[in-house]
Amino acid sequence: MRLFVYSPLSAPARAYLHQQLPAEVEATFRADLAPEDQFPTFQEADVLLGNPPPTWLAAGPSPLLRFWQIDSAGFERYRHLRLPLPVANMGDFFSWPCAETMVGGLLALYRHLAELAVLQAQKKWVGGAYVRNRAGLLRGKRVVVLGAGAIALALRQQLSGFECPVQLLARTNSAAQLRSKDDLLAALPDTDIVINTLPGSAEGFVSAELLAAMRPGSIYASVGRGNTTDEPALIAALQAGHLGGAVLDVTAVEPLPADNPLWTLPNVLLTQHTGGGQALEDENKVDMLLRNLENLRHDQPLENLVDLSRGY
Repeated sequence: MRLFVYSPLSAPARAYLHQQLPAEVEATFRADLAPEDQFPTFQEADVLLGNPPPTWLAAGPSPLLRFWQIDSAGFERYRHLRLPLPVANMGDFFSWPCAETMVGGLLALYRHLAELAVLQAQKKWVGGAYVRNRAGLLRGKRVVVLGAGAIALALRQQLSGFECPVQLLARTNSAAQLRSKDDLLAALPDTDIVINTLPGSAEGFVSAELLAAMRPGSIYASVGRGNTTDEPALIAALQAGHLGGAVLDVTAVEPLPADNPLWTLPNVLLTQHTGGGQALEDENKVDMLLRNLENLRHDQPLENLVDLSRGY
C-alpha cells in the first residue's frame, strides 16, 4: 500500500509516522519530491494524507486511490468534487483549542491584557486606575454563536463556566436555539458577544446588516472562515465605535496585508489563524491517519467521514 503525504509534517511527526506504519505501507512525502514529480507520485498512491490543490482531484482521482485523510476540519474548497472513495477530516480535533482561543481573546479584550502586555514591553507603569476603571467582565455576558458544530459546542461548554447564556444559530441542528436570519436579527440587540464559527460555505453571512443590528459596544469574534464576514463593513463598524471590539483568528486575506486597518485598530485582537494550534499537533494528525489506515486494512468503519458536497 502506498501512502502519499501531502501534509508538511514536522520532522518528529515524520519519524513517528515511519515508526508506526505497518510494514506493508510505503510512505512518500511531497516535501521530498521535486515539484514536477509530486503530482505523478500522488497518482500512484492508495492513500492520501493532507490537503492538495483541488485541481489534483478535479478530473477524478487515480483508480488506485482508496482513501483520503484530510488534515483539517474544514474542506470548503473541495465541495465541488465528486469522488468515488471515502474521505475523512479531523473531526472535532481542533474544536477545543479554537474555543479556548476565542475565550482567551475575549478575556484579553475585557481585561485589557493586550494593552498591558504592550506597556510591559515598554517598561511603562501607568498606575492601576488607568485600566481598572475601564476593565470589563466576561462573566454573565449574553452570547450568540453562529454555528452549532464542534467548536460551537466547545464554546458553549467553556462559557458556561463564566455563567454566560449562550444561544447557537443553525438551520437544522437540534442543539440550536436560533434557526434563521430573522431569529438572529431579533436576538442581536440584546447580545453582548457574537462568535462566528461558520464554514466557508456561508460566504458573506456576517453582513453590514447583521453588524449594524448588533448592540452598540458589543464584541464580534471569528474563528470560522475569513470569507464569512463582510470585512470592510466590520472595519467600518469598529472605526465608528459601533462595536466595542473584535477577536479575529481569521481574515479575508491571509497573511493580513500590511495596510489593512485591522492591524492598527486598538480594540482588535488578531490571533493569526493559530486558534486550532496545540502541542504535538502533527503527531496527533498522524494518529488519526493511523487509526483510519488500520480500519481500512481490516474493513472496519472509518472515523470522521465527510460528505464533500455538503461541506461537512
